[in-house]
Amino acid sequence: MRPKQFPQAHGPARRRMATGATAALLGMAVAFGGPLAPSAAAADTAALTGIVLGVGADETQRTVSWYSSADTAQKIQVAPTARLSGGGFPADATTFDALGGANIASSGGYNRHATITGLKENTAYSYRVGGEGGWSATYSFRTQDFEGEYDFLFLGDPQIGSSGDTAEDQAGWADTLDVATRANPDAELLVSGGDQVESANNESQWNAFLAPDQLRQYPFAATIGNHDVGGKAYEQHFSTPNTDNSGAYYSNGNPGSNTSGGNYWYIYKDVLFIDLNSNSYSTSQGGGGDEAHTKYVTDVISKHGDEAKWKVLVYHHSIYSPAAHAKDGDNKARRVDFPTTFSELGVDLVLQGHDHSYTRSYLIKNGEKADPDEQPGTADVHPGPGGVLYVTANSASGSKYYDITKPDNSGTSGAGNGADPLKPENYWYNSVQNQEHVRTYVKVQVRDDKLVVENLRSGTCEAPNASVENGSWCDNTTADRPVGSVVDKVSIHPYHGDSQKLQVDVPDPAPGEFGWTIDGYNGLVDLGTAKEVGGDHFTATGRINPIVVSDTRRTLSPWSVSADVSDFRDAAKTFSGSYLGWSPYVLESGAGAEAGAPVASGYDDQGKGLSVSRGLGSAEQGHARGKAKLGAGLDLKIPDTARKGSYRATLTITALSS
Repeated sequence: MRPKQFPQAHGPARRRMATGATAALLGMAVAFGGPLAPSAAAADTAALTGIVLGVGADETQRTVSWYSSADTAQKIQVAPTARLSGGGFPADATTFDALGGANIASSGGYNRHATITGLKENTAYSYRVGGEGGWSATYSFRTQDFEGEYDFLFLGDPQIGSSGDTAEDQAGWADTLDVATRANPDAELLVSGGDQVESANNESQWNAFLAPDQLRQYPFAATIGNHDVGGKAYEQHFSTPNTDNSGAYYSNGNPGSNTSGGNYWYIYKDVLFIDLNSNSYSTSQGGGGDEAHTKYVTDVISKHGDEAKWKVLVYHHSIYSPAAHAKDGDNKARRVDFPTTFSELGVDLVLQGHDHSYTRSYLIKNGEKADPDEQPGTADVHPGPGGVLYVTANSASGSKYYDITKPDNSGTSGAGNGADPLKPENYWYNSVQNQEHVRTYVKVQVRDDKLVVENLRSGTCEAPNASVENGSWCDNTTADRPVGSVVDKVSIHPYHGDSQKLQVDVPDPAPGEFGWTIDGYNGLVDLGTAKEVGGDHFTATGRINPIVVSDTRRTLSPWSVSADVSDFRDAAKTFSGSYLGWSPYVLESGAGAEAGAPVASGYDDQGKGLSVSRGLGSAEQGHARGKAKLGAGLDLKIPDTARKGSYRATLTITALSS
């Protein structure tokens, strides 16, 4: 009898690479849509509401905040969306314990928040909040590249409830988010201009503000407006990174009072964002006023300014606005207190709200127009040393608009509200002013060599537009200025001084590859003619064609190569693959290769031999990069009851690596 010649399976024959989970936090966010189906253990212990995804200290983090009807220990559970099965989270999903406390009496219940850390780039994540027996629905978000260019959206004064019709204000707010995220699905942040609601502690208005699903899909960077500051609901609903809740950053100087406050900062890719509670502007109120804010900005930029290419400030009260608040005494005070410090610190862009109209300033240096010859509506601006651009957002919900007012004779610098000599109907400080009584939002494109700021229409005179529905005028024609059309666009080019800046983009190093091939011709391994031994069995020996393993990955991850054999067949005749054993060895060292353990023929030990997967070679984590060649001697022993024939089997090679 001549058992011989079984071909080895090459490459794709059950060749697979398994990539293991390496993140501290495992990640997810779906195509953005609504929540996934609630888990089987729906939240029946505590009602979990007001869930909002917040910005973290950097692109690897997110915060999540929510309300709970019960004072129980709760957490966030997070996993890569790809690892969910039937909507269920894997047993090893990452969890983050929540902090929080009791809400004020008018809110009722309790607040919870936690920070997700260790996110990986370009990953979709799913998350839910609560605890065993009481989970929320599942929501999703996705991360993108942690380096390079990106877009974020700036949203002014939804002020839900200010029209007197909370439902219609909510509809306008939701429509703006729908329009903005459909047009910019890859936007990475939603940045607030403040005044989320009309009444600080009105939870019906907060529920309407938080209703859109985008607030659980895109990280939201909250800002305190004058309509948010008069209670604790703002702080209960939002958790912000690197927050300083010192008394200096509260308008009354008392963080323990029924008010909200605090300043915070974060770095997202190449932008350092600093967010201020501009409600505190004068020490006579009890807090640290504008002096405390300028010191805070100075300290943050001194410590972290070199970690980012761009510096963007965000606060509520616009100091260069054109409408009802342009001549307010507190805004005039800020117009004196802020600009020189911002110019000296090299701030690039300031984003503001409050005046429910759109403006883009000229470049302002030390409280004056930086270049007297800069023309209204210039599309490209080149700040010299100290030039800062200030932008004021219009209403994102349509709940309220303020009409543009006329300049006066109070001067064309500092606190003055005089006319622009180049366009007398405008204030001296504004390059562009716009009010049509239609909803808009601001898109900021962060590029290597510029910031591009666009004001875009998210609505028309038609509903949802609560202010217009209540009888206010509207200057917009859908044909000429449709949803998505541009109100204003400007590119800010950085100032490089008298020197030449050199830039080089360094990509991530090539991750390397792991793979294997069969050395030489992938033909039959001929074991020859079996020899009868001892009058009760046959034996045959041979060697597999060597397997070449190459591993150039920077991760130095462990790997293994194994194999198993099918049954031997000759037409209808067969005998078990368990009769084949082997003795692996390393022909050429490299890539950390170690030979697998010998496996006896099942004829010797009544075992399974190579009929089940056995290790040919492997390497541990941290091995050297390189190439190895693996071999194995084959030992076939079969009982003499096997029928005469020319038998073949298939050896299947499997490579695994994390």
